Amino acid sequence: MQIISNNKGFLAAFFIALAGGIIFTLLHLPIPWLLGSLTAILAASRFIPFKLEWPRKLRDAGILMVGYSIGLTFTKDAVSQMSGKLPSMLAMTLLTIAFSVLLAVIVSRISGIDFPTVLTGSIPGGLSQMLVFAEESEGIDLTTVTFLQVARLLMIVFFVPFLVLGPLLSGEAGPAAILQEEIPQWSALFPAVIPFIFASLAGAYLGKKLRLPTPYLLGPIVATALMGIYFTRGPALPPSLLDLSQFFIGGHIGLLMRPEKLHHKTKTISLALLSGALLIGLSLLLSILLAFEYDLSSATSFLSLAPGGMDQMGILAHEVHADLATVTGYQLFRIFFIFFAVPPALRWYFRLRTRKRTAKRA
Repeated sequence: MQIISNNKGFLAAFFIALAGGIIFTLLHLPIPWLLGSLTAILAASRFIPFKLEWPRKLRDAGILMVGYSIGLTFTKDAVSQMSGKLPSMLAMTLLTIAFSVLLAVIVSRISGIDFPTVLTGSIPGGLSQMLVFAEESEGIDLTTVTFLQVARLLMIVFFVPFLVLGPLLSGEAGPAAILQEEIPQWSALFPAVIPFIFASLAGAYLGKKLRLPTPYLLGPIVATALMGIYFTRGPALPPSLLDLSQFFIGGHIGLLMRPEKLHHKTKTISLALLSGALLIGLSLLLSILLAFEYDLSSATSFLSLAPGGMDQMGILAHEVHADLATVTGYQLFRIFFIFFAVPPALRWYFRLRTRKRTAKRA
């Protein structure tokens, strides 16, 4: 009975997501198979009388394809150029996190939600890491953290494409650039891609064993990049496969949101959207400095700093023909910084905060 129930939930979610992707494609909206699938599932989940299901393996497969595509952009020249940008990567990451802390202070005071919960939900670009941290930490409301993280992610996934593909940041990433680029064909994919499939799967497996953040993204990126640098470059994926990766990821994101479990819905939603908008605004301002310093396109500099997930920013960078190596380099740096530096810092701060409160009561 459980298997039938799960199949029913998945089939319903699959066709709902498929309909959303088709509608967004017909409307010529940006990254339609990501935005369309997640929008349709998010909307339908409130009216379907049974639980929708989306296998995590599909999401992992989609992210693996994105990771492979990103890994193709890491050539020897690209890696050499990125090493000179490490100081600015650190500076931009610290500025973004500092601004997030300031927003968390404001949101906590206005909403009445305790500061540790809001702070954990406000750190950008580390959804899975912050959710695991929230689960392992006492006194943090996991539902609120999930909502704050996912609300910002959804806002970024919806808003950033329109911003990047609009007249403000489009730059050289317009129709002319798209026409000049050769579209990858299925005929060029096999058998050249086979060793890269095994390398990507091995990279994802090792990433899981090493407990890296988003192993199905980082593993294929590293494996594909190493093969491209030391052996041969892999074939690019056809557009239909990239659409499929968007579809697999979008269905998963659409089921992350659970507004019905949230306390003080209106206030929390409003503050989450406002903080997301302010973070996007900060990224836009910092991207102007980055573009000026390194002579980057507006789209490349903005996507490098946008506080979203690296898989979504990678998909967008593909769409607008931004410099994928630069975008990935900055996003990777922030992910690793959040993974290694932020949780220990938060634990230290929360322990210090608890000690001070205990001392005052005594």
